[in-house]
Amino acid sequence: MGPVDFEPYRGELVAYCYRMLGSFHEAEDLVQETMLRAWKARDRYDSTRASVRTWLYRIATNACLTALEGRARRPLPSGLGASSEDPGAPLTPALDIPWLQPFPDARFDADARADMRLALVAAMQVLPPRQRAVLVLREVLEFTAAEVAEQLGTTAAAVNSALQRARAALADVGGVDEVMEPGDPETHAVVQRYMRAFEAADVPAIVRLLTDEAVLEMPPVPLWYRGSRDYGLFMERVFAMRGTGWGVRPLTANGQPALAAYALEPGGGHRLHTVQVLTVTGGRIAHNVVFADPQVFEAFDLPRQISSGEFRRAR
Repeated sequence: MGPVDFEPYRGELVAYCYRMLGSFHEAEDLVQETMLRAWKARDRYDSTRASVRTWLYRIATNACLTALEGRARRPLPSGLGASSEDPGAPLTPALDIPWLQPFPDARFDADARADMRLALVAAMQVLPPRQRAVLVLREVLEFTAAEVAEQLGTTAAAVNSALQRARAALADVGGVDEVMEPGDPETHAVVQRYMRAFEAADVPAIVRLLTDEAVLEMPPVPLWYRGSRDYGLFMERVFAMRGTGWGVRPLTANGQPALAAYALEPGGGHRLHTVQVLTVTGGRIAHNVVFADPQVFEAFDLPRQISSGEFRRAR
């Protein structure tokens, strides 16, 4: 095999491995492993049997399935139990749980597509790994059943059967197509108002932007809240603990609007507090997943501290 540049495939492979694993960092590591395996096996590649892209996906799929052997799924708090009814409950992190992570769109110019939505990726983590692979390879990446069978070392009939089971398992994940993308003008306006209200620690203004059944969750804390009332009560608690004078930077994650929230430091300047991934439907915020994991901060290449003089709100 002559010289082949694998780099053009890196971004889509990272997105694929992320859908499989629910972890951006692990996805990056496995794609690096995929590239290394492909380079070492380049002399055995047969262009008459598969394209370079199909061949790379076979290597990446095998790497993902190996990594997932015996592995617990990566959930969000809302996937583990009933919502809390106590906005004053202790915020005790559950560090033994491998929480789902968001995908930083800007890192790989990921398309803002419905198949990257955080809720869908979370639901997919419940599927057995091979069903997960079949679903993504067939439905998202549009490989044929025969190509997927070759990648998984099985038959087209088995692939079609696994796809049916995966579709049935995800049938209850409704509303994904209703999630508005960051570039939608109405969504942009709602997120701008939310950011201004957050910076001002204006809880009534925040609550007015929520749906009645809005969900707030905060991995690695296993608590989560449903309803604009409890959402507002919890935000009152946050601002009482961390004060006012917040700074916010807009982001996108999983094809959804997101923001980085910086809390005002007692001695001046702002410190990174959370990355928040918003779900906007019908001109209101229906879901906010708030991440406080330093690994998530690293994935988004965010500065941990910003001086008051440097902080400029990007709009």
